Amino acid sequence: MSASIFIGFGSNRGDRADLCDRAVTLISLLPNSQLLGISSIYETEPVDDAGAPGDGWFLNGVVQLKTNITPQSLHAVCCEIEKALGRDPEHRSGPRTMDLDVLFYRDWTVQDAGLTIPHPRLHLRRFVLEPLVELAPSFFHPVLKQTVAALLEKLEDSHRVRKMTPQPIRTTERVLPLASSPDHS
Repeated sequence: MSASIFIGFGSNRGDRADLCDRAVTLISLLPNSQLLGISSIYETEPVDDAGAPGDGWFLNGVVQLKTNITPQSLHAVCCEIEKALGRDPEHRSGPRTMDLDVLFYRDWTVQDAGLTIPHPRLHLRRFVLEPLVELAPSFFHPVLKQTVAALLEKLEDSHRVRKMTPQPIRTTERVLPLASSPDHS
């Protein structure tokens, strides 16, 4: 298993902190996986992707894990977690209870229907790069050939992002080895 799998999470509808906490908990329960780290939680201004304005600021963060689940299966599980947490799969843009994106899967590049890894816009998003840099500043983007810290340093995104203080979810309780997960590092 590799330690360089990162999933971004975010919510701007409902009880955002509870939804983020539940998403992280569900990710930590994946079979043959081990949650290695959780970034701080950031409150972020919505980004208008498709002309559908958000109705509130997001809470965002990133988790790092080890897993031997394939990228496609991991993406499918993320979609199921979104759905279980109230996400409408028909409305991918705009306000959402939960958004989960596979940002990096090791140093792999994946181009499948509905799945692109590395995430195609992560280098344009402060709300992704700030928590990602917190976990792994020297992680190397396999397509852009730069570290995530370098990508953040040159970022021109003007959307406001602020680290939450105190942290609204119990992240420190989540970074424990899972006894049932084999470690094949």
